[in-house]
Amino acid sequence: MKRIVLILLLISIYIDAQDRELIPLSKTEFVYIDRSGVEHTIDLTGKDFILVSVREEDSDGRVYAVDCDGTVWLSGGISSGEEMGFTPSGKWHILYKKRYYTSKKYPEPDGSHNMDYSLFFTPWGHALHQGNIDYSSHGCIHVDKKDIPLLYHWAWRGMPVLVTRHRYMQYARSDLRRIYTTNKKYTRRRRH
Repeated sequence: MKRIVLILLLISIYIDAQDRELIPLSKTEFVYIDRSGVEHTIDLTGKDFILVSVREEDSDGRVYAVDCDGTVWLSGGISSGEEMGFTPSGKWHILYKKRYYTSKKYPEPDGSHNMDYSLFFTPWGHALHQGNIDYSSHGCIHVDKKDIPLLYHWAWRGMPVLVTRHRYMQYARSDLRRIYTTNKKYTRRRRH
């Protein structure tokens, strides 16, 4: 019985996720194509948001944190569900946050918290959370343990989360190059 319910749930998630597409046009402008095939323009100029590209060139994907001034201030590798229906594309919002969380469907055998720093963004339980980015997920987005605490503490309930199967690095590259290649040398002042 549980297996049938799980199969029906997965079919439902796949049906709800298919035909939904989000296409980046610039750093803050997107075209969203809903399940009915209707195109909507999304302009997030002046807003903080998280963008996840589940298939970025030369990697499984990347997460980007974009500040309200339009600066991509954080980017890191991610892994997601292998099939389209497992990690749905589209425009979502953070529904709630959980610092420590254990999956009810896929718990760790030792009982540890396997979804630390969870940012839940779909009604079906998809979340960005700490996870091993070398392995695909059951549908959530695994974010590297060095990046997820920063993302978790910056994000708030209601923040837009965009998931795309298109490249975004072309819009983020200049910000990331400036942020990650600037060597800041700090010197301590001597006390007299």
